[in-house]
Amino acid sequence: MYLLIAGVLLWAYSHLMKRVTPGFRAGLGDTTGKLVATALSVVAIVLMVIGYRGAEVVVLWNPPAFLTHVNNLLMLVAVYLVNLGYSRGIMRTRMRHPMLTAVKTWAIAHLLVNGDLASVVLFGGILAWAVLDVILINRMEPDWKRPEPGPAVNDVIYAGAALAVFAVIGWIHNWLGYWPFG
Repeated sequence: MYLLIAGVLLWAYSHLMKRVTPGFRAGLGDTTGKLVATALSVVAIVLMVIGYRGAEVVVLWNPPAFLTHVNNLLMLVAVYLVNLGYSRGIMRTRMRHPMLTAVKTWAIAHLLVNGDLASVVLFGGILAWAVLDVILINRMEPDWKRPEPGPAVNDVIYAGAALAVFAVIGWIHNWLGYWPFG
């Protein structure tokens, strides 16, 4: 469990470094700072994967089966929101933090279907980081300039891309031994 906790904390720090230790991050320079943040993120992912897979199973609750369908719907929304972060359509102009909202949606979806302690630490920790990041961004940069809207067809294209990515994510989960579709 210690590796999992360390991974979640390192993930949070690597993504909050610019906001919680701005002097340190600025002192690294742009390129070196990005490399350090990336390296910390990669180490964090490794620690989270090893820690999660090696954690003792401590069941906190048994989620009902119908939550699998809720999870899948939320995951489809999360994948769309990640794609929306790159979109130049109309929907992108409606949301300030589509990627962080995607992470929060992903975390909540996984908390709904995983009732063990390691899942609460992993998904709850990532959820807490994403919420904190949105709060810090909004405080440090209160004025948001909406991006210029692009053609509506881009929203349809990104929805199609989200479906394709969702299918790949489902296949990967199946390949890893977790059938995600009920």
